Amino acid sequence: MIRDYQALANTWFLRGKQRIIPTYGKHHGVKLLGILNYETGHIYVEEHENYDAQVFLSFLKSVLKQYPTVKIVMIVDDARIHRAKLIQPFLEEQKERLELMFLPAYSPNLNLIEPFWKWLKNTVIYKVFYKHTYQIRKAVQEFVQYTNLNPSIVIDRLCVRM
Repeated sequence: MIRDYQALANTWFLRGKQRIIPTYGKHHGVKLLGILNYETGHIYVEEHENYDAQVFLSFLKSVLKQYPTVKIVMIVDDARIHRAKLIQPFLEEQKERLELMFLPAYSPNLNLIEPFWKWLKNTVIYKVFYKHTYQIRKAVQEFVQYTNLNPSIVIDRLCVRM
């Protein structure tokens, strides 16, 4: 989730000279869904206004289009949305091509996409003020594009730790 208000993270400043980052005072945001191919370092990200079973189903269909010839094992957390009744017929229909592997509760450190979200936020969100939401979206898209042009950096930073 990328919110349209900014935050300070991992920063330092002189005593009495705290850095001030402007904010909108609103709580809008964009939900990002993504996958990381740990073999190639490729990252696929979609942006949505909300996150529900229909959006997740659409995302799964997009993932299958991204990788049309291979079996995909997708690691997901145990959120209800990942087990929604709406997606069960699709998963059954695609069981030869797509399998969801559920992580134990409270274990995001086992999912390689989580450090990617942290990296993205540290790089383009924290300590920066964007006057318009579209600027945030553009910065996120540019970061994803950068990582896909430099897959060895992604592999070194996220996948080698496995």
